[in-house]
Amino acid sequence: MKWLSDAALDRLRAAADIPDLSGTRYLWVEKLGEGGMGGVYRVEDAALGRQVALKAIRIVDPSGQFAARLLREAKIIAQLEHPGIVPVHDVGTLPDGRVFYTMKLVRGRRLDQYRAESGGVPERLRTFQKICEAVSFAHAHSVLHRDLKPQNIMVGRFGEVLVMDWGLAKLLNRGSLAEAEGAGRIGAEIEPTSHPDTAHGAVLGTPGYMAPEQARGEISAVGPGADVYSLGEVLKFLLQGLGPMPKALVAIAGKATAQDLERRYGSVEELANDIAQYLDGLPVRAYPQGPMGHLWRWVIRNRAWILLILAYLAMRALFILWRAR
Repeated sequence: MKWLSDAALDRLRAAADIPDLSGTRYLWVEKLGEGGMGGVYRVEDAALGRQVALKAIRIVDPSGQFAARLLREAKIIAQLEHPGIVPVHDVGTLPDGRVFYTMKLVRGRRLDQYRAESGGVPERLRTFQKICEAVSFAHAHSVLHRDLKPQNIMVGRFGEVLVMDWGLAKLLNRGSLAEAEGAGRIGAEIEPTSHPDTAHGAVLGTPGYMAPEQARGEISAVGPGADVYSLGEVLKFLLQGLGPMPKALVAIAGKATAQDLERRYGSVEELANDIAQYLDGLPVRAYPQGPMGHLWRWVIRNRAWILLILAYLAMRALFILWRAR
């Protein structure tokens, strides 16, 4: 028996991983990454002359469950037309039998890479607001993400923010997307009762970013509050490395990640509103303040005018002293 070298095995694995694009409009460019069930590849769309990202099943799937899950993900994303959610272009089956979909090729940095290169608190909070906008839009269309983390968020070259990887998305209301978009029975098609993700006791998500109820596998209890919790952890991540945080920001992150669901923000919109209040120098819900706190926030909010007045008074005082000599 002839043994293959490690290098030869690596080449064989790489070749086997490349999807069969023969007979399609797509031309192979390179592999971008992989997840638990699928690989993501950069391909050339020969029909339109542009590069796109192609996501395809990369494992043996005799049951068809993973193929159904990938199609489900594509159909959910296709209904969420928002600047902060990557649009889907095409979906189908490759000649080698793998289910795939193509989407916009995002050029940018993951949130963990962005944090290492970004500026101070205001810039990072504005980026966080954009993340909240995309997730809040999905919630308005009855879709939970369930796997929000820095690795699933991209920041583009012009500051655009995109929430990626909706493979664990959950529909709160079957058919709600279909009714909103006039898509017939698509809601029933993408949420089969036998789907492994919806089985009782299934734990889906990423440790460290999952809400407690999600980590316990309490599927019926997982709602918008679970994404609020994950966003709170993302906020903590974004603010790391910036030194001591203002108490108001600490309170916002603490309220978002409260262990008790009833103590968290009731929606992503409420969380985003508190961030907006903080950026505007206004009181936030998560951190009630006394009279001195309100006075300080007023000073911060009006600091430009206060500095001008102080500068004017200082100049007047100097002028009076000079005249008195």
